[in-house]
Amino acid sequence: MAAEKGAEQKALEEKHDVLKSTQTVIHEALEKLGYPEEVYELLKEPIRMLTVKIPVRMDDGTTKIFTGYRAQHNDAVGPTKGGIRFHPNVTENEVKALSIWMTLKCGIVNLPYGGGKGGIICDPREMSFRELEALSRGYVRAISQIVGPTKDIPAPDVFTNSQIMAWMMDEYSRMDEFNSPGFITGKPLVLGGSHGRESATAKGVTICIHEAAKRRGIELKGARVVVQGFGNAGSFLAKFMHDEGAKVIGISDAYGALYDPDGLDIDYLLDRRDSFGTVTKLFDNTITNKELLELDCDILVPAAIENQITEENAHNIRAQIIVEAANGPTTLEATRILTERGILLVPDVLASAGGVTVSYFEWVQNNQGYYWTEEEIDEKLEKVLVHSFENVYNTAQSRRVNMRLAAYMVGVRKAAEASRFRGWI
Repeated sequence: MAAEKGAEQKALEEKHDVLKSTQTVIHEALEKLGYPEEVYELLKEPIRMLTVKIPVRMDDGTTKIFTGYRAQHNDAVGPTKGGIRFHPNVTENEVKALSIWMTLKCGIVNLPYGGGKGGIICDPREMSFRELEALSRGYVRAISQIVGPTKDIPAPDVFTNSQIMAWMMDEYSRMDEFNSPGFITGKPLVLGGSHGRESATAKGVTICIHEAAKRRGIELKGARVVVQGFGNAGSFLAKFMHDEGAKVIGISDAYGALYDPDGLDIDYLLDRRDSFGTVTKLFDNTITNKELLELDCDILVPAAIENQITEENAHNIRAQIIVEAANGPTTLEATRILTERGILLVPDVLASAGGVTVSYFEWVQNNQGYYWTEEEIDEKLEKVLVHSFENVYNTAQSRRVNMRLAAYMVGVRKAAEASRFRGWI
């Protein structure tokens, strides 16, 4: 009985393995585009994967050894680019998959980058400020040989922020012996950061919501919106939706969810949330994340973690539009079910590409030493995302495929073509 249960669990984990599901869609996209099998063999995994051990002297006097990763998926187009996450559930396969998604995002919004990603297995919520600084600097020292403004440019991700980017930039600049603001993006403004970077992912998702709502004839004012996740992307997004007159009827964090059919007071919740985006612990009348996803709404935005919408709950989703702000929140089987049910699903590699787009703007500003206003950044971002949405949507319509496969087809082409022209394949 125990063996059977174990086998079932393993089968389920494999089914929801983000790397395997990513490889499945990449393979299908390359086949649709007519590329030979060797292109898939090159692009199915990162060309470079570094695992590092980072010793940190903790506040209690002990030394703890942390494991970190940096994946560089493909650098045929240009330097690799991607965030660094601090999370207790970071795995090698997750980091690999995330680096592939970054290649796809960069291809979709036509940036001169390949995908990269990093992660450290830790729980920053249980670490002091000093311990986090030591870990951040130790990670940069450990990966310093393969990163740099023309090699691989990190950025913030889950549980990392502009302060952590500042420590990392300072460590890299000390090692390089000159100021290197272009080494990393998502920095504070005073250290060469860009206006609009902190809210860029949410702004990109908002632009995609506008475009999707237009296609479905939904007026955003008064539309019922549910946002799963209240971290950086989720909280900014809830605020943008609220300010545009939409009714944000549900939000959630790691501890539960809040629901009000008349719309939540988003400004009040933003004032009360802590630095990790948690607010539901302050309330008694919460609902579960499962209940939140199945609320009757017009637009559902998963902005938390992977594998939230699966074959088990896809039939119960009552949204007309799903826009993925998180990485990999919907499984492949769930994508198929939702598409068959006529729900418009805007995939993560398109919807959450605002972050890397403004990271690119930051890198460009660092390289040229000239900085744009927030209005200029917003205008440039809107232009890029509207064009990218149209491209993916039109590909889905003309090729009669779902939006996820269409986005992969658009996103993978640039890396495939660059690899071909270089003579790698």
